[in-house]
Amino acid sequence: MTSRRLVITAEVDEAIRRHGQETYPHECCGALVATGAGVAVAVPLSNTTDEGPRRRFLVRPSDYRLAETRAREVGGELVGFYHSHPDHPARPSQYDLDHAWPNFAYVIVAVAAGRAGDMTVWWLKEDRSTFEEGTLHGDENSDSDTAQAVYR
Repeated sequence: MTSRRLVITAEVDEAIRRHGQETYPHECCGALVATGAGVAVAVPLSNTTDEGPRRRFLVRPSDYRLAETRAREVGGELVGFYHSHPDHPARPSQYDLDHAWPNFAYVIVAVAAGRAGDMTVWWLKEDRSTFEEGTLHGDENSDSDTAQAVYR
C-alpha cells in the first residue's frame, strides 16, 4: 500500500511553523486549502477551545465556514487542518483521534521551547481506529502523481 502524500508550498510550510511559534506555549490551529497541485493557502483559525488552548484545539462550525469561504475565494478546496503540539511530538493524540473527520489531512507541527521542528501529516483510517501517517512534500516535489494525492 502506498503512503498518502500531501503537497504544500514553501509559503504554507513557513506559515504553519510561524503560527505555531507565535502561539507557543499554546496550540495553534488552522485550515489547509488546496489549489492546483497542492496546498497553497494556510488559513489561521482562533483556538477557542473550552478546555484551554495549551493542550487542545477545536474547529468550531464558524471556523469551518470561514475556511470554506476562504477556499471558495481562492478557487480552492478545503483539504484539511493543521495544529501545533507544544513541547510534544508531531504525532496525533487520543483527543486528535476522537475529534478527527474522515477524508481530511491533518498536519501537526511540533514546537519545542518556542521553536518549530518536525512536521507530519496524518489521515484518519476508514474504521476510525487510528491515523495513518502520510508523506509531506514541499512544492519542489510536485508532479502529477503527487498532485492527485493532495485529495486522498
